[in-house]
Amino acid sequence: MAETEPPRLYLITPSEIELSRFPGQLADVLDAHEVACVRLALSSHDEDTLCRAADACRDVTTPRDVALVIDTHFVLAERLGLDGVHLTDGARSVRKARKALGADAIVGAFCGTSRHEGMNAGESGADYIGFGPAGLSALGDGTQADPELFEWWSQMIEIPVVAEGALDPGTIQTLTPNTDFFGIGDEIWRQDTPSKALESLVSAMR
Repeated sequence: MAETEPPRLYLITPSEIELSRFPGQLADVLDAHEVACVRLALSSHDEDTLCRAADACRDVTTPRDVALVIDTHFVLAERLGLDGVHLTDGARSVRKARKALGADAIVGAFCGTSRHEGMNAGESGADYIGFGPAGLSALGDGTQADPELFEWWSQMIEIPVVAEGALDPGTIQTLTPNTDFFGIGDEIWRQDTPSKALESLVSAMR
């Protein structure tokens, strides 16, 4: 990315949402901050639950001209008229998703901490590559996507990169010169006022 361009915001929904409350919270955040994309990242694999959540989120994102993608389920992305899919298995499903959704859809791939997987996903047609966790986390095996990974990617690869996972102001400040998007989720949704919580993270980009 060009060094003069600040990273953009990429919001990730909680793994479970209350449809009576979350769309209002999402609207508040989108009205307070310029967001490029929202990812529906529910843990549920129930089709009806996912469809109702997607419809509720789309009612918020579409009028605000914000892209909406869904985790993994690219068949649902096509059926529901969403903007694309975020794949969580690295490069493995990129070609299949691209073929199903077409050239204009967003196809993103999360590649953990592997630059090799990221390069394969990019070569397979991914529009962006996600690495993480970008911050220190006790989840999984504790492996962190090192700042050097983002620096190398930004210098060598033209495909946009998303930093996500365990973000805090310090991590965001460190990565701002070398990432295109910050994927922000539980960092704000666990707070009483997500839009205000996001403000402290956005301030770290400046």
